Amino acid sequence: MKPKVAVIGCGIWGKNLVRNFNNLGVLDLVCDLDKENLNTIKNDYIDIETTNNLDEVLLSNDINMVVIATPSHTHYPLVKTALEYDKHVYVEKPIATTAKEAFELKQLAEKKGLVLMVGHLLLYHPAVNRLRGLIKDECLGKIKYIQSDRLNINYFRNDRSVMWDLAPHDLSMISYVLDKNPLEVVSARGCATNNDNIMDMVHLDIDFPDGIKAHISTSWIHPEKRVLLLVRGTKATAVFDDTCMSEKLHIYDNFSQSKDCVGYPEYLEIEPLKLECQHFINSVINKIKPRSDGDNGYEIVRILENAEKLMLGKNYQKLHSLKLSSSRKKQ
Repeated sequence: MKPKVAVIGCGIWGKNLVRNFNNLGVLDLVCDLDKENLNTIKNDYIDIETTNNLDEVLLSNDINMVVIATPSHTHYPLVKTALEYDKHVYVEKPIATTAKEAFELKQLAEKKGLVLMVGHLLLYHPAVNRLRGLIKDECLGKIKYIQSDRLNINYFRNDRSVMWDLAPHDLSMISYVLDKNPLEVVSARGCATNNDNIMDMVHLDIDFPDGIKAHISTSWIHPEKRVLLLVRGTKATAVFDDTCMSEKLHIYDNFSQSKDCVGYPEYLEIEPLKLECQHFINSVINKIKPRSDGDNGYEIVRILENAEKLMLGKNYQKLHSLKLSSSRKKQ
């Protein structure tokens, strides 16, 4: 089967997917409702067809792989429709905004024998995979604690919260490097600085098997960008700093009072998104489950939904109903 990809959504992040799938020689069509976005694609990729009509993607017999990079509240209906039209699907995180929807999508893909892959990008980062290997080989000793901070300024707040925007990266990465699924959310705290119930800062505490504690901090209002994962073992501590231009992975000896870095593990310097896009293509061609498959997508949404319920308490059902109603109006 010759892979032919259509990208749905070519905005801020979608244009990166367009670039990578085009470089891999499989991009055939780009779809977006925004004329300016499509004009940019037309100017940059003169050989690529564009459309603002989703039916052109769905009804095309040539297109067999669909990449969805649209706002999160549109993921469920778009993924479901694409699967129903027998398209293999790559969807940006999160796979859906409720666990029920995520479970339905993974079941539909399995029933139809189609690849469903979620854009948990950090599972394809060479430095993260190197860290996973160090943990597996017990180079850090037994893991006791892991913390992920993802802090930045975002002037384009979506319709849910910073947790749904950023935490899928952190939670999927932590689960991946530990090779363990989370057990439960211990605490979830958020702050809506605009008094509009949209959380700009969220802190999560999550228990993992073997007594491992995890903490996730996400923010849309932090003036200094911070993208950092800390893994504390009984022997050593690893720090993955994705803001570094090189040598993103640092190792520290727990028993050294100098606090100096004792090692910079080597890894391949390849763009993670390129590796992720290639993985999607390979999964379809070879008929194998992708690393970030529907099960992985469902597990992340399940935990985040539980965290939101814990964080909002009695207000969860009312606020979720209002957001769901608003999202349907936008579709």
